[in-house]
Amino acid sequence: MTENDDQRKKMIFDAMSPRRQKHILKKGYDKWDPFLEPKDPVDMRMDRTKRTSRMLLQEFLQSIDDLDAHGSDYRKGAFELCLGIINEDEKFLGMFDFACWYKGELKKYKK
Repeated sequence: MTENDDQRKKMIFDAMSPRRQKHILKKGYDKWDPFLEPKDPVDMRMDRTKRTSRMLLQEFLQSIDDLDAHGSDYRKGAFELCLGIINEDEKFLGMFDFACWYKGELKKYKK
């Protein structure tokens, strides 16, 4: 960063509310870059197969044999997990990995 950028960064920081300043200080003022370009929302919601969360959820729900047997919480949970995996959220990746592992465990006892 140039000296001019440092001055602009300080001006932006000083113009913020104390609550927002506290949030930035908590994460680290040196790490904070107010000049980052915003991410394209479409790019953020695409998975590695270039499908949106909506497309993935639609395909998943269509693959369920008896979808009427499940309530809205089932759909909501699937949607939350879908977004969490696409956004690579650690919490949801852990839930996904556990579910995959547990499915394998159940197959062992099905014999």
